[in-house]
Amino acid sequence: MMASTDTDITIETPERPLRIAMLRGWRCKCPNCGSGALLKSYLKVNDTCTVCRQELQHHRADDAPAYLTILIVGHLMIPLLHYAFVTWRPEPLTLFTIFAVGSVGLSLYLLPRLKGAVIGFQWSRHMGGFGEQR
Repeated sequence: MMASTDTDITIETPERPLRIAMLRGWRCKCPNCGSGALLKSYLKVNDTCTVCRQELQHHRADDAPAYLTILIVGHLMIPLLHYAFVTWRPEPLTLFTIFAVGSVGLSLYLLPRLKGAVIGFQWSRHMGGFGEQR
């Protein structure tokens, strides 16, 4: 990939595989080496990888993982809710309880994985501070 600066000097930046970086992020591993932990707590990102010393504090995941989580959970749960209601006609409190627990559980499962995938995407595309050569 070629990046151009304001002074028309071309800088060669190495290609980083998108799919591999996002899969490593999904597994909450460093997008560079795939071995070090990406997260040090539920959603807190390590400053650097403990294995390859890749700096990770440059990420700008911000609200993207939350938006993606809401999008995925909503698109899965709403059709299931409709199907369950039309097919079995359970009591409203039972239906609410089952789908509330399912929605919260799925959201808690997806949120750190989607954050890792977003960070992997940013790393592979040299976004933010991930593109600077030192």
